[in-house]
Amino acid sequence: MRTEWTPEDLPGRAFYRMMTAVVVPRPIAWVSTTSADGVDNLAPHSFFTIASSDPAVVQFTSTGRKDSLRNAEATGEFVVNLAPEPLWDEVNASGTPYPPDVDEFDALGIARERSTAVRPPRVAASPVALECVLHSTVGFGSSTVVFGRVVHVAVDAGVLGGDGLPVAELLRPLARLGRNEWSTLGEVRAVDRVPYRP
Repeated sequence: MRTEWTPEDLPGRAFYRMMTAVVVPRPIAWVSTTSADGVDNLAPHSFFTIASSDPAVVQFTSTGRKDSLRNAEATGEFVVNLAPEPLWDEVNASGTPYPPDVDEFDALGIARERSTAVRPPRVAASPVALECVLHSTVGFGSSTVVFGRVVHVAVDAGVLGGDGLPVAELLRPLARLGRNEWSTLGEVRAVDRVPYRP
């Protein structure tokens, strides 16, 4: 027995809450931007994934006209920082709706470092930063999907494995669930794909 709804059955934020409780876990793009006036901004976005591998494009969604979206549109640049477990409180606090003229790095005491290829800074304590130039945006009602072409990747050497790739257990990424719930990585298993044998 299932309970079923349409978007019309759960109008407004109610269907949003249903969707975010169903599509779990969601990785977090901790997006740093710089406004046209030079004010740095930092905010988490849990609608985030890879959009393309070649060219390398990532995407995050701004629900409403948030500073991350406005700044990316104005300057054409942003950085996706991995949201790691040791910075859980800082990631959550950076989701507070500060006014556009408030620098979240300064307000929350989050150390920044200079990016290599773009103007917005990286989160110094984040193990991974994807420096992006704006590719395009697509609007869906009150939400906007932001596509960024990755032009530089910076990874802390301490999270790299012998194959040169980041190790998930060392990255310790956070994820968002439904309601006010978050999660950590949990169990990691290596499972090879099953080849087709006619």
